[in-house]
Amino acid sequence: MSTEQPALFDPMPEAAVPGYSPEDFPFFHGPRSMADAGLIDPSWVATLLPLSSTLQQIARDLSARSLGGERILPDPALMLRALQLPVDQVKVLIIGQDPYPTPGHAIGLSFATGAQVRPLPRSLGNIYRELHGDTGIPPAEHGDLGSWQDQGVMLLNQVFSVSAGLPGSHQKIGWTAISTAVIDRLNRSTPPVVALLWGNQAQKLVGAMSNMVILRSAHPSPLSASRGFFGSRPFSTINHELEALGRDRVRWRLPSA
Repeated sequence: MSTEQPALFDPMPEAAVPGYSPEDFPFFHGPRSMADAGLIDPSWVATLLPLSSTLQQIARDLSARSLGGERILPDPALMLRALQLPVDQVKVLIIGQDPYPTPGHAIGLSFATGAQVRPLPRSLGNIYRELHGDTGIPPAEHGDLGSWQDQGVMLLNQVFSVSAGLPGSHQKIGWTAISTAVIDRLNRSTPPVVALLWGNQAQKLVGAMSNMVILRSAHPSPLSASRGFFGSRPFSTINHELEALGRDRVRWRLPSA
């Protein structure tokens, strides 16, 4: 996800803010239940099972926050959506920070939005600008990156929830234990995963990626894109690395919404 501030001048939707009980968060019921419901791939159950109590505590914390008036994003069923990609199909890992804090934007995949979101978040717009400069692919009109995920690109945030309008607000509630476990599992993959680390926050994870192919640059947010993100050519470089590993290239062109 980006470090950009939400568009605070945009009015919040007038729909009532839901107050969730812990049981409203699917991960409260454990990873096996989530896999049975199709919310994560079964291949992630073994990774998450030792963290079941952590997931329950996160659900309790989020419930208390929502009942206290915070609007929690994204929808609980989407928070672990990145784990719908099976472990053995992950060939590229793109690390974000936390979900977009603008209501309607966060969908559980780092940097992505729903196909209907307009205008696009500025970080995503910069990603498309670099994609065009790197590969010649015209910028998409939508933010649905599902076709990347379908090809083995895991779009993983380090933190899986946020309060509306408050970027970084859930960094200390336990999510990093979950993302760390996911990264540790991917670090043991064969052939290795290609990890794309945008910005200082993502690059702090390098020590947990000893067996991955690591690419890094500045973050695509408006505050830092001109300081090393533009011109970094991540998309062609990823495909070069995948070819060297004997893996299929990613088709970066997004389908029409």
